[in-house]
Amino acid sequence: MGRSDQFSALVLAGSRGPEDPVAREAGVACKAVAPVAGRPMVVRVVSALGASDAVADVTIVGLPEACARDPAVRIGLAEAEADTVSGAESPSASVALALSTMAPDKRVLVTTADHALLRAEIVDTFLSAAAASNADVAIGLVRYDLVTAACPGTRRTVTRFQDGGYCGTNLFAFLTERGREAVGFWSDLERHRKHPWRIMRSLGPMTLLRYVTGRLSLDHAMKRLSVLTGVRVEAVLLPFGEAAVDVDKPEDLILAESLAGRWTTH
Repeated sequence: MGRSDQFSALVLAGSRGPEDPVAREAGVACKAVAPVAGRPMVVRVVSALGASDAVADVTIVGLPEACARDPAVRIGLAEAEADTVSGAESPSASVALALSTMAPDKRVLVTTADHALLRAEIVDTFLSAAAASNADVAIGLVRYDLVTAACPGTRRTVTRFQDGGYCGTNLFAFLTERGREAVGFWSDLERHRKHPWRIMRSLGPMTLLRYVTGRLSLDHAMKRLSVLTGVRVEAVLLPFGEAAVDVDKPEDLILAESLAGRWTTH
């Protein structure tokens, strides 16, 4: 991918402070710097993005200043030449704020600092497929059976469509200026991300009915989402079960630690 075709990456690193269950378990000031295999999660993510052929630059959004001063974090971000900017009151508002400072024709990848098992291969696969689509916005998903195969015993939020169960991957690509208009709708979805039926309810009563009766396909859901947002939204299916692992709970931290040795982050 040529430099003009590369993506800018935003890494959401907002914090609930030391009272976050993961931060408390790890004994750190914020979740983003909880170590996995000896490296702060945000550094693992930034390293994976920096090793991706599809990513031109990386910006960390909302990382608390105290966490950014951590020596391992400071060194890791400097090695990746990653910038840091302030966040807003929610993930979607933080994305909107960051996007407002970027050239409108710039393609943007959004991910999270707790994506502890992210690798350049995952990033490249997702962004290559997103770029090849005709979408304004691409959402990374992985089949649930691949998640359980890669991470036996894990508990993930599963959205069950007519054609199978899928898990989110915290990978989003904004491919056009028009696609950025969907960020506002995202704020509604993020509140219900652990409750798929509530997301389906936000897509309309008929979509919810299809979902609860097992007659809603992934393709139909994407088309309905496109209608409501006014932009073309497509799902990118990834072959990496571990791409669905984010660290929301202490048990996720244990899982990520146990799996981190299987793959390098670059």
